[in-house]
Amino acid sequence: MTSNGGHTRCLLGGTFDRLHHGHEDLLRAGLEAASHLEVHVTTDSMAFAKDHRIQSMEDRMAAVEAALRSVRETGWSLHMLEDAFGPAPTHTTADALVVSPETRTGGEAINRKRSESGLAPLVLIEVPHRRNAAGTILSSTAIRNGSMDVTGEAWINPSWRTHVMAMSPDAEAHLKTPSGTPYKGPEATPEVAMAAVLDDLTSLDGPLIAVGDVTARVMLELDMVPDLALIDGQTKRMALNEDETVDTSHFPVRMTASSPAGVLTPNLLEQLERALHAEEACVMTVDGEEDMAPLYLHLLAPLGTVIVFGMPGWGLMVQRTTLAMKARCRTILNAFEVK
Repeated sequence: MTSNGGHTRCLLGGTFDRLHHGHEDLLRAGLEAASHLEVHVTTDSMAFAKDHRIQSMEDRMAAVEAALRSVRETGWSLHMLEDAFGPAPTHTTADALVVSPETRTGGEAINRKRSESGLAPLVLIEVPHRRNAAGTILSSTAIRNGSMDVTGEAWINPSWRTHVMAMSPDAEAHLKTPSGTPYKGPEATPEVAMAAVLDDLTSLDGPLIAVGDVTARVMLELDMVPDLALIDGQTKRMALNEDETVDTSHFPVRMTASSPAGVLTPNLLEQLERALHAEEACVMTVDGEEDMAPLYLHLLAPLGTVIVFGMPGWGLMVQRTTLAMKARCRTILNAFEVK
């Protein structure tokens, strides 16, 4: 990170979605550069035009404020950014602007506008990207797409790609605490709970995934084809009758994976990753059991993904892929035994 220091008023603009360590570098550079830092956060209308999964301006503003306060209590202010350049082209008291490598050209365009208006150019303080161990740039887009956390660390541990992960007492203890939104319904008529689920899913921010034969079958019967369905031909570890099986003709893409009961395999992880990148609806038949697959699915999936699975004798559970859910799944998987 570079800083010239000694400036009076520094400007910084951005979306600041899922505030990450790269954002913190930008904020810190601005605070170090000037006695006052103006941070301009894009409005919801601007942000949502880019990606509807972006957090609300209220949440983004709150995260930026918390990050600023963690450095110092004064010498900064928060503002709304309603267009690409904000006040920078005509700002009469600003003398510096924080940019990243990809926004430097925008800073140069601002300075051309300032020159046309007879204003002195802003000193551009360029902050390099944060990169993870693989050399990938840390970005809000990568976080929303599910590939990394706010530090830039990949959600998938490389060892999981080569080793079988077996259930342990510690992992089982974590799993006993339910997570998600339950939908109660009679076991004999699973369509009752499923209808309630689908009524609540009026809009989706990511893929819809059905885990389990009964879940997938009932979803299809209610005219909803999930983006991905995981089935194993069983319910409660008993083979399904022929009239209870899933009609796989609804799925243009069909895959298989192997994952015996009580473990998660590299093959399952690889196939789930492929399935999530499929361009058409996919059904995956698992040789073994698919009930622990959501642990991998949440870590692989983009934010906003919805996973629906059955709770025998109770109803359905709906889980959304969030940063908190990803962190929970990683914690649980780290408690598994590596074989």
